[in-house]
Amino acid sequence: MGDLSAGFFLGLLTGEGHFGGDGRQPQVTLRMHTRHEDLFRWLQRTFPGSTLYGPYHHGGRSYFQWMARGPQLRQVVAPLVARHEHLLDAPAQERFREMCRRYAVALPPPAV
Repeated sequence: MGDLSAGFFLGLLTGEGHFGGDGRQPQVTLRMHTRHEDLFRWLQRTFPGSTLYGPYHHGGRSYFQWMARGPQLRQVVAPLVARHEHLLDAPAQERFREMCRRYAVALPPPAV
């Protein structure tokens, strides 16, 4: 993934994403309005093995939800975020680090 795409992805996670888990495994979630379907399709192409749910329509809202879990998260998404963690704002960095700590997500050593 090029720097521009990585920066775009981290911007999405900073503004709209969630770093967490279900109590058993970590997950990164992105939920946005259905008008962003092309963006979600890009995520599916860029991160094979991730899952796209929806579209959902309820409560006057229509949205998709993209999720990375399992090997996709541990081997691709988390290392990518860790390499570019400096692009996250402080609250997103804290959420990412807490997810990694809570679920023992191994990260590559910081670049020197």
